Amino acid sequence: MRDGAVKRDGAVKKRVRRRRDWHAYLFIGPSLLGVLAFLLLPMVIVFVLSFFHWELLSPPTFAGLDNYRRLAGDGESWHSLGITVVYVLLCIPLQTVLALVLALLLNQPIKGVKVFRSLFVVPWMATPIVMGLVWNWIFDPRDGAINSALAVIGVTGPDWLSDATWALPAVALVNVWQYTGYNMLFFLAGLQGIPRELYDAAATDGATPRQRFWRVTLPLLNPTMFFVMVTNLIGAFQVFDTVFVMTNGGPSQSTEVINFKIFGTAFREFDFGYASTLSMLLFAVILAVTLVQVRFFGKRTTYDMS
Repeated sequence: MRDGAVKRDGAVKKRVRRRRDWHAYLFIGPSLLGVLAFLLLPMVIVFVLSFFHWELLSPPTFAGLDNYRRLAGDGESWHSLGITVVYVLLCIPLQTVLALVLALLLNQPIKGVKVFRSLFVVPWMATPIVMGLVWNWIFDPRDGAINSALAVIGVTGPDWLSDATWALPAVALVNVWQYTGYNMLFFLAGLQGIPRELYDAAATDGATPRQRFWRVTLPLLNPTMFFVMVTNLIGAFQVFDTVFVMTNGGPSQSTEVINFKIFGTAFREFDFGYASTLSMLLFAVILAVTLVQVRFFGKRTTYDMS
């Protein structure tokens, strides 16, 4: 009798579990369809197209590995990838450090802290196209805000967006300005999730504020740091709209990032097969960088703060 009751209870629990699973699938179904239709399926199509010659107006013709052989000897495309790497290195470290510093400051019980938190997030809410137009004026060599401010102290500012030396740092600065406040929110949430008791215990043991930061705060922020670094790196490698509005890839291709090169190959040269090959190169680079981050943070991250 007891065995029969146990089996019936087990069957009931399985049915309840299946019903819950189906309810969960119903809720995540629309998102899964979106991922399938707008992410996975386009990736498959681009991968297939990378083995074809296609000029849009004529039918695709199978090219085998011709596009990949062309890529191996295409100095311009590798130059664009190098420009993208430099752009990422200009953006991510500064952006991450500033976001963490802001989060530490705005995690203090100061008057009007909620207003400051909101103000720092406002740039992220603007579209990159609008931000590019505004910063075009700010970087204007004659009437722009930056050179006008430098002129007050007797310094002649450069022609920011027309100078091959300064154009890429200027575009990177816009990215840092726009996304620092957004990343600050994640660090702020991470800081507020660290139990206060850990700081009290560290202080009781005689730890200085600096030691508490390096031994308590930073290690427990690893999950947040992991998320911020992965998403920011993926976004930075795919930068396009800010470059398109501010410099159009110039001057002298000094800001022609790989996404801009893909755009030009596809919609100016109408070589969609080779553009797909460049897209696969970008995908491979992003995947490799992401896997390195996963391996780096995986052994250093704990999600249990209880």
